[in-house]
Amino acid sequence: MADEGAADDLGAGDLGGDGAAPAKKGGGLKGAFPALLKWVLIGVVAVIFIVTIVVVTNLIMNRGGKSQTVIPVGEEYTVQREVYDWYTSLDQIRTSTSDPIPASVVVQVALGYKKDDKTASTEITARRIEIIDFLRRFFSEKTAEELRPQNEEILRQQIRNQINDDILSNSRIRDVRFTTKDVVQQ
Repeated sequence: MADEGAADDLGAGDLGGDGAAPAKKGGGLKGAFPALLKWVLIGVVAVIFIVTIVVVTNLIMNRGGKSQTVIPVGEEYTVQREVYDWYTSLDQIRTSTSDPIPASVVVQVALGYKKDDKTASTEITARRIEIIDFLRRFFSEKTAEELRPQNEEILRQQIRNQINDDILSNSRIRDVRFTTKDVVQQ
């Protein structure tokens, strides 16, 4: 009998208050649909909330459409090169290098001076013969190795400095460019 009582005690929890079998909860697709719908709705509301916060934050940060990704522009970032007037009326210079076996040099030089500087233009024109003679001597004292393309910047600086120091007195040339520079070794 003790076993019967134990069996009654075990079964008593499964029965409802009136001794009837408990009703089954909604299972299968009927029970999963409302739970799935609830999570989809929570996700949609969360996305709308996040998008709204991002849009409002961007409007506040931009303050009327100004972009925050503006690149600062200062003098150290934008170096504008000065525009020159060019004196190009110097004759083509033909000479030989100072090598043991001389190379032929054919050079035409343009002299750059400050834009609209009438003094420089006038003085260069007045001293044209002196400048041509200086350039002929300058190139005849160089070797073919010194006249290589890698050395052009040094040559241009030397020519500019020597013309400014030794030939011109009232004005300055700012740049020297080679419109022709041929070195032919024999």
